[in-house]
Amino acid sequence: MSHTSRRTLLAVLAASAATAPLGAVSATPAVAAPAPGGGPAVPVTPRSSVTLEPLDAAGFARTALADTFTATVLPGTPARTEIISGGERVALLTHGARTVLLAGPKRTFTENKKPFADDFRRTLPDLALPAASRPYWGTSPGGGSWSTLGPAPAEYSVTPGAGVIALTTDYASRHATLRDDRITDVDVRAVARFDKVPTGQAVSYALSFGYQDTHNSYRARLSFLTTGAVELRVEKEVADKVTQLSAAPLTLATGVPAGTDWTIRVSREGTRIRAKAWRSATTEPAAWAVDITDATFGAGRVGLRALANEGCSNLPVKLTVSRFQVDAGNWEEPPSVTHGDWVRVLPEPFDGTWTPELERTVRDWAGSVAPDVLAYAAMFLAGAPTVTAGTGPAQGKRVLGEAGYGYLDPQGYRYEGADFHEYMDTGWTFPDGTRTGPSSKQVGNLDCSGYTRMVFGYHLGVPLAAGEDTSKTRIPRKSRHIVDYAPGVRVDRTDGTAPPAAAQLQPGDLVLFNADSGDDNTVVTVDHVGIYLGQDAAGKRRFLSSRKTVNGPTMSDLGGASLLDGTGTYAKTLHTVHRI
Repeated sequence: MSHTSRRTLLAVLAASAATAPLGAVSATPAVAAPAPGGGPAVPVTPRSSVTLEPLDAAGFARTALADTFTATVLPGTPARTEIISGGERVALLTHGARTVLLAGPKRTFTENKKPFADDFRRTLPDLALPAASRPYWGTSPGGGSWSTLGPAPAEYSVTPGAGVIALTTDYASRHATLRDDRITDVDVRAVARFDKVPTGQAVSYALSFGYQDTHNSYRARLSFLTTGAVELRVEKEVADKVTQLSAAPLTLATGVPAGTDWTIRVSREGTRIRAKAWRSATTEPAAWAVDITDATFGAGRVGLRALANEGCSNLPVKLTVSRFQVDAGNWEEPPSVTHGDWVRVLPEPFDGTWTPELERTVRDWAGSVAPDVLAYAAMFLAGAPTVTAGTGPAQGKRVLGEAGYGYLDPQGYRYEGADFHEYMDTGWTFPDGTRTGPSSKQVGNLDCSGYTRMVFGYHLGVPLAAGEDTSKTRIPRKSRHIVDYAPGVRVDRTDGTAPPAAAQLQPGDLVLFNADSGDDNTVVTVDHVGIYLGQDAAGKRRFLSSRKTVNGPTMSDLGGASLLDGTGTYAKTLHTVHRI
């Protein structure tokens, strides 16, 4: 990265007051999400942030260094040397590793739900899969995977540009919800149409929120009557009992022909619920049609519900959903990690000898708030603004900012293969002379190893390999090779029966998993890599990694908990801990 870019980041830091954004990651107060068409919007916290405690003299008191440093080799494997000043640890160096753990000002890392839109640009179900395991609506781009419930799974399908629900029986609800159970405040909308004007009885589609299960949820529901009229209701269902929250059904239009797209939008803020609906081809109304309060349900999913009323006689009727969009959303408890650990990188591995030169380096680092390993890792989370390089081989290219994981294949799965230079949209020549070009489809994306290489390699100078590379002097391209050939030292590894205890785990360590993602037909030992961040507010060990379900780098639990504790996929499949 260029010096110009670094000065830009530090200028942002210097301009801050009580809370200081570290580098390019937002730490601004809560702001309101945009509200197309007018009307209040849902206040949301910054999508991701790294904040410091007030940087006054008290904040640096513990980093006031004594004239003499004491170096002590600690017991255990790998060997570590602890540096003490004034009775407190200021640094911890690992023999054979370049990363150094330092004491510094306390920071808080957080992440919240990022906006996304699913326009169903995929083809599902995948008929090559067994019927019982077909993902009938697949995975939304950044919003999690869909859960579809109803009388028959075959009633759900996706063709490019449309999620389809076929109502083949009356008086049986069909539910499609996103597997993200902890959403509270939200601004969400859906666009859908029915292929027929019903006969006998009405059909309806609803935007669900605060969804607990098929028997308990809020919903804003559009009823399409046999006369061609369209009515809006806001209601809640508690243990199968439906209560109208809006005063009365609101007739929005009459004589509506089949195949007309209608948009429903809901804004929920605390106990306040607002809803509106309109023909998608027209301008969004400025005013909310319904504005009520209700506190029955807290955090829950968002999604859709479709129903043919009992007596509907021209079945099947198809609901075609062309877009599902979350403009803003908050998790009930966004993941948060707070500690005073900073991770710096030496130009060469520590050989176990404490020298005057190393002492000068540690003294220079003490109390510094220049971006470190963890800060750079956070600069690719949701909401992180773009920073471009001013000079060097990536001049004018994006080198920091919110990243995706990869582009979609025809079935709606995300391709791997987005390395650091592809994120930047530039070719790269590696130390062995191999030249790899950019990929126009992977601009702005980082897969799990590409993310790790971007942080440790591009930004912090650890040599990178073009491919496998068994020299142990460069970070290989893939996680399956990083596990054995990355430079540094092994901290712990599974014995084959249980995840490693990783008693010496520290922030900045690589955590590698045998998560069995099923992306290829070969049996691999390791298929995912992340960067350990620290203990969260619940005392659980949390890590950062770039993931398909979330569509990019995350420390959150969407699509699987980013935790090394508990019974989640990553907790159970931790394979190796490695220190660069």
